[in-house]
Amino acid sequence: CGGCEGGAPRVARMKRDGMLLAIDVGNTNVTLGVFDGETLTQSWRLATLKERTADELGILVGDLFQARGLDKASIGGVVVASVVPALTGPVCEMIATYFDRKAVVVDPTADTGMPVRYDSPGEVGADRLVNGIAAYERFGRARGIPIIIVDFGTATTFDCISARGEYLGGVICPGVQISADALFQRAARLPRVDVRRPDRIIGKTTVGSMQSGLFYGYVAMVEGMVARIREELEGDGTGPACCVATGGMAGIVAAETSVIEAVEPELTLQGLQMVWARIGAKATS
Repeated sequence: CGGCEGGAPRVARMKRDGMLLAIDVGNTNVTLGVFDGETLTQSWRLATLKERTADELGILVGDLFQARGLDKASIGGVVVASVVPALTGPVCEMIATYFDRKAVVVDPTADTGMPVRYDSPGEVGADRLVNGIAAYERFGRARGIPIIIVDFGTATTFDCISARGEYLGGVICPGVQISADALFQRAARLPRVDVRRPDRIIGKTTVGSMQSGLFYGYVAMVEGMVARIREELEGDGTGPACCVATGGMAGIVAAETSVIEAVEPELTLQGLQMVWARIGAKATS
């Protein structure tokens, strides 16, 4: 689209002083963050509505900036990761119109600093790649160990980074809310329930039994998948893999299991900042 930039060659056109606006367009939420250097100073979450126009987004984001006393002119660069193609164009148009900037859209085929070993690199979601970059830089590089990232989003994804900092691939599972909705829609006598930790595993009511199955079944799935992934990742003798969680239920699930070693709610935004820092540095060198 006219407001988007992909890859390093055109980034030099962007003003690099000032702050960075990072935008993660996910299936459930659009997350925005403002960085001053490497420090995330502000963040917001908007519901993902595919029919939103560039003008609607511009008004919403402008109101958010105004509420926090931020000047849009202070934004010197914008980086975007999107897994919702219908919104990528409007987001880029919004940035061009309301911020007078060209958004850099993260592409797994670009030089992000992390080699992608997927059979078809272009199939990797940008959010999964930037999560891997942030988690490896924070927990893997200095220790020389592989990383597993569990992202509790609309889908639950497990992404695997080698001890050398390569994106190897991963696993995609239905998110817990998808499972809850499927139970409600496909079983006539089962009600819609909130997904939360029940007081006991053995349910004494239909709702309690469903909550137990959804929550503890989900925890068990995470434990089982991480154990199996670790067997493959650690087969080359590089040391124990570190498991990092992000996404809506990360903290709740992490409290129930020892397989998750760190919870990073803003991992995707952190990864976007790291990608921007690398691309910008290359463009101005």
